[in-house]
Amino acid sequence: MYKLFTIASALVGSALALTSPPSGALTVGSSGKYSTIQEAVDALDTSSSSDQTIFIYSGDYKEQVIVPELSGSLTVYGYSDSETDYSSNAVTITAAKSQDDGLDNDGTATLAVHTGNFFMYNVNVANTHGEGSQAVALSAYAEGNMGFYACQFTGYQDTLLAQEGNQIYAKSYIEGATDFIFGQLATAWFEDCTIGVLAASKGYVTANGAKSSGASYYVINKSKVQAASGQSVSSGAYYLGRPWGEYAQVVFQNSELSDVINAAGWSVWNTDEPRTSGVSFGEYGNTGDGASTSSRASFSKQLSAAVSISDVISDYSSWADKTFIS
Repeated sequence: MYKLFTIASALVGSALALTSPPSGALTVGSSGKYSTIQEAVDALDTSSSSDQTIFIYSGDYKEQVIVPELSGSLTVYGYSDSETDYSSNAVTITAAKSQDDGLDNDGTATLAVHTGNFFMYNVNVANTHGEGSQAVALSAYAEGNMGFYACQFTGYQDTLLAQEGNQIYAKSYIEGATDFIFGQLATAWFEDCTIGVLAASKGYVTANGAKSSGASYYVINKSKVQAASGQSVSSGAYYLGRPWGEYAQVVFQNSELSDVINAAGWSVWNTDEPRTSGVSFGEYGNTGDGASTSSRASFSKQLSAAVSISDVISDYSSWADKTFIS
């Protein structure tokens, strides 16, 4: 597990761009051995406890990718000229599956990760189904640790399913309109991310689905919430979150909230079923036109101090790429 991540840190922490594969990596694309990402995934040894690596050359890969449970760790690198800047990514995985196809949330995912000790750098993942149905870009759905660094996840409804395990998203971009960061059992830390919202009359950034106290926890730290590029979003159209589960737990802290955020900050699930009696919605140290706390929802709270990543993911220092965590 740790040997591979040392390689990842060495690459990302240097001045070198991610333009060539690490030694021993399975390669995908015009200069690689495999023509699709799924072919490389299918070539992995699922029983080996050794670290494995996939390197993806530049391209738009129109496919659904499903990563099965592995015995060891897997790191996926996308070709990029600037390893800590998602805008330089040259690899995009695109699909358009949705629940209209008779699938559950995980089944709609463009990239479905079903294994822990999974780490991905500089890959864009898009679900292009658009408005009208749940359509996941990333499903992070496994026990264990997962890290997503300088990636982009785009969709409309239910873009990012942070469902299980300990997850870190850093220097990444996440885009959507309805409940587009959601899940039920994961502990997820979002560091220095840009959250882009699409034109909609009303939208929700998070929909944490914890059904019991402490079952799931999302912290968005040192990030930005703003209209996506080219999108005209009305002032106050978006809420930081609403409770998919009765014990939803979400914190936005030290982040820049633009005027797209509603003065109430947080919403009930719906008027007939508010689901707010056990929620823990918190804020600390946010700035911007959407950060005023004077009219926040009564079921939210202002924290007296920022949440520490070590309080959320106690062992993060043993596996997270510290190049991306300030």
